[in-house]
Amino acid sequence: MENNKPRLILLGRVGAAHGIKGDVSVRTFTGDPAAIGSYGPLTDKTGATSFAVRVVRSNPKGGVIARFDGVADRNGAEALNGIDLYVDRARLPAAADGEFYHADLIGLKAVDAQGAAIGLIVAIVNFGAGDLLEVRLEGISSTEFIPFTNACVPAIDLAAGVATVIMPEMTGEPEPASGEATDESEDG
Repeated sequence: MENNKPRLILLGRVGAAHGIKGDVSVRTFTGDPAAIGSYGPLTDKTGATSFAVRVVRSNPKGGVIARFDGVADRNGAEALNGIDLYVDRARLPAAADGEFYHADLIGLKAVDAQGAAIGLIVAIVNFGAGDLLEVRLEGISSTEFIPFTNACVPAIDLAAGVATVIMPEMTGEPEPASGEATDESEDG
């Protein structure tokens, strides 16, 4: 915890009501969808409202069907729709060797193999082909996406707050800047 404020990690998002007894669908962001019920009470983004969640069953559409303490009918379940469910980072188990929580990587300094600053890791995204680190480059506001692979990120030192990043080499032709003519657009 920094400044006595817990670091909240998003574990799930409440969806539509399911049935008439207060059940809701929950899209989970946990490795095992049913594990969302094992972290104890979850909170909203502010940390002010607490939710005791019990998993009823897996949802064939993904995630789980869950029941929240104090919610016993469809109206109460509908009121939960769209709420994000968080847990304090300190309550999560330690990551296995070679695995990292995204929240632990965001904010690390990105340095090259010689230790020179490249920038700051601001996000981890996945567009379908694997995780990418989004690095805000040193001294400018633009960002670069770096494949989160051993070849491009050979070392991470969480205690020091540093990730060693090997910038991938560009291949192919650079794309023309907006407004520049290309071979296809030239009259000829």
